[in-house]
Amino acid sequence: MPADPVVAQLCRLCERAVSSLSAAGAGLSVVAQNNQFSLLAAADQTSERLEELQLVLGEGPCIDAAAARRPALIADLGQVEPTRWPVYADAMRDAGIRAIFSFPLQIGAAQLGVLDLFRAESGPLSGSELRHAFDLADEAVAILLDGQEQRGAERIDDVMAGPVELFQAQGMVMIQIGGTLAEAMARIRAHAYAENRRLIDVAREVLGRDLRFDRGQ
Repeated sequence: MPADPVVAQLCRLCERAVSSLSAAGAGLSVVAQNNQFSLLAAADQTSERLEELQLVLGEGPCIDAAAARRPALIADLGQVEPTRWPVYADAMRDAGIRAIFSFPLQIGAAQLGVLDLFRAESGPLSGSELRHAFDLADEAVAILLDGQEQRGAERIDDVMAGPVELFQAQGMVMIQIGGTLAEAMARIRAHAYAENRRLIDVAREVLGRDLRFDRGQ
């Protein structure tokens, strides 16, 4: 169980989403520094990997739902145009996922994150399932905001920015390559994808100075 009580609550919410919505997995990512996404909670290790793949690749319904500020309801991944998510869609199908439903977590103009639901069978959510998914998304927003209030933080992304190590590594890589924070994250993502590793593991290797990114690398 995660030590952070807010993360623990969100992990339990993801677990409930899986059991109540006949899903193969559920995960929740938050919008963090520089409009980057960070994995915050997942129902289990499989869900964690499914959720993080969108963040590694920088494409998928989570990204689209946040950008459009409305749900991305993909009832059949087989019907997705190849140019929409050229790598992500195939990776999800290879993982046995056939449908994904992403719900933005927002209040007013504040964009907090996205709740993702993964299913092994294609097909839309029923009306009652869709309402329940929206209720879970609203509950996730309340948990995030309650956590912010309890800690006395000024901004939600200061509290829910994800692993601190990832952002420390992002800053180090930015200096190494002489680029921007976004470019640094892109390099970390690319390395994680190429090596089939988790983002946080790559970040820790950077922080331990076992991995360095050069300007022309």
